[in-house]
Parts: sequence; C-alpha cells; structure tokens
Amino acid sequence: MNDRKSEAVPFAVRTDGLWKVFAHDGIRVEAVRGVTLRIEHGEFTVLAGPSGSGKTTLLNLIGGLTRPTRGEVRIDGRSIGDLPDRDLAQLRLEKIGFVFQAYNLLPVLTARENAEFGLLLRGVPEDERRRRVSDLFRRIGIEGLEDRRPGKLSGGQQQRVAVARAVVGEPALVLADEPTANLDAATSEALIDMMAELNRELGTTFVFATHDQKLMARARRNVRLVDGEIVSDDAQG
Repeated sequence: MNDRKSEAVPFAVRTDGLWKVFAHDGIRVEAVRGVTLRIEHGEFTVLAGPSGSGKTTLLNLIGGLTRPTRGEVRIDGRSIGDLPDRDLAQLRLEKIGFVFQAYNLLPVLTARENAEFGLLLRGVPEDERRRRVSDLFRRIGIEGLEDRRPGKLSGGQQQRVAVARAVVGEPALVLADEPTANLDAATSEALIDMMAELNRELGTTFVFATHDQKLMARARRNVRLVDGEIVSDDAQG
C-alpha cells in the first residue's frame, strides 16, 4: 500500500515534482518548475537566487500559503497539498513559523501582543504567553519594548518582534523571506546570530529565501534557484 500521508522517517520538508504556474492576462509564468527537495530536521538552509528565480514562491508553497499547480509538499511526513483550508491553517499554526520581509505586524497591537498572537489562537494561558514572550524578548535584545506598537519601533526592532512571533511557539519549521532585507549591517548580523542560536538550542529547522551574502555564508546549506529550477545544492560542513 502506498501511504502518501506519512513516512517512516519523515523529513522536515519534502517536495516532489513541484510546479507553480501563474497566468495573468493570457501570460503564463512558470515560477517553480519541477522542484524536488529534501530538508532534514534541524537544518539551517538558504534558498538563493536572483529576483524572479522562484525562491519566494517555493517558500510559500512549502508553507502552504500557495497551493501547487502540480506536485507534492510534505511537512513532517504529512502531505499538505490536498488539505482543506481549515486543516492547512491549523497545521501552519501548530508547526510553522513565518517571518515576512514586510514584517506583517498588526499595527493596533503592541509588540508583546503581536508576538503572542499565535499562542493566543492556540489557547495558551495568558501567564504562560507572557512568560514565553518576556523570556524571548530578553534573549533577542528587545526587552522593554513589549508595550510599544509597531509604528514606534525601528525596522530592526520590528523584524525581531516578527522573529519572536515566528519562534515563540517552538514550531518545528521556520520559513523566513528576506529576513534581513532593509536592515543595517549591524542589525542584520545580530538577527542572523539570534536565529542561528535558536537553531542550535531548539533544533528548529530554518529555511530562508534571501539575497543576503552574510546569511548565505552562515547557512549550512545553500540551494540555488534560477528560473524556478534548482541549479545547485551545496552543503557546508
């Protein structure tokens, strides 16, 4: 029997023959073309490539934010392509943390409220939410900013809140789209250090879509895409 829902030893991420085709005004764009990829638990991996290479689309397919035209995505052994929207949203809530280039913080909420929002949706009690967020803010250097709203935070501070939101629930997988974009060099380096530390300490799997040479140098694996296809896959010792 071919069980497509689970694997004996599941990968954190597995894609098989993954395609994503967009069509607009009669123009067909093959953003991701036949991508087969395996990512082990605990990897710190970069998806690299020029603008338009398909790395952000691939990241969104892995996270279930975009459904594939054909092919399969599995998260921790579970096929997600045919999941109903409600089940897919629940899987993302429980297993995946997202860091978006534009931060995507809710402007009416404080930094603490933004960071703990996923925990709130999961029914974590308030005292436990506050403890986790306070501990994490201390670790990533934004202690004391809990009550500020995003409009009163710098870009680097907002991005740290976004990272805190992504990891505070200790998801198995964090997907980050250009997490260091538009940050100064010092803030960028500090953010990379912090994510690498979380990877080492918690064993969280990180997958980044990025142009950032500093992040690429720190990653243990660089997967390069051109025109929607993987052209190289280099693991570093």
